[in-house]
Amino acid sequence: MGVVAEALVWLTDAANWSGTAGIPNRVYEHVRISVFTVMCAAALAIPVGMAIGHTGKGRFLVVTLSNVGRAIPSFAILGLALPIAIKLNLGLGFWPTFIALFALAIPPILTNTYIGVAGVDRDLVEAARGMGMGNRQILRRLEMRLAAPVVMVGLRTASVEVVATATLAAIVAGGGLGRYIIDGFAVRDDARILGGAILVAILAIFTELFMGGVERLARPRTSS
Repeated sequence: MGVVAEALVWLTDAANWSGTAGIPNRVYEHVRISVFTVMCAAALAIPVGMAIGHTGKGRFLVVTLSNVGRAIPSFAILGLALPIAIKLNLGLGFWPTFIALFALAIPPILTNTYIGVAGVDRDLVEAARGMGMGNRQILRRLEMRLAAPVVMVGLRTASVEVVATATLAAIVAGGGLGRYIIDGFAVRDDARILGGAILVAILAIFTELFMGGVERLARPRTSS
């Protein structure tokens, strides 16, 4: 029997679908850390990106974070996050993983928010000013509405990257689907390794499709 067939047998084995080490619980752990991370990253990056895009001040910060985010591997970030979490008495598992994934999620959200807001037609902005709208009203009612699709692209990119990278949690004694891959390597169980990789891929694809649907909903509607 080939390793693919063995992985399919492992995936359909009822014993792997119950208990704390079962697939449903591992998926829950994976989704929990991923959703929490993206929400926290968005809560920070979107307001900052809006402010920079609206005022034009701090563009160097966006470019720097974007370049650094692409240059540093996620594994290296996790290696830096681990001693920080230990020093802060946060322990292993969840928090070191969160710090690493948070650093990974910030650049695409911040960059796309900045680009989206800064790319709004300046004639529209000036027209809004002429109608008596203040800076906050312009940002909230005009720029953010028009920038929403671009912001959602950043959120989609960050979400998929975080879901795919959250497998690293297992390296620092965390949960999630990465446990199957790490534990499979430990006992040389190729079926478990491939099964875990398949589950991560399926979850990443689902995230891409889901966030793509949300992105389409965020596009401004135009009357025909």
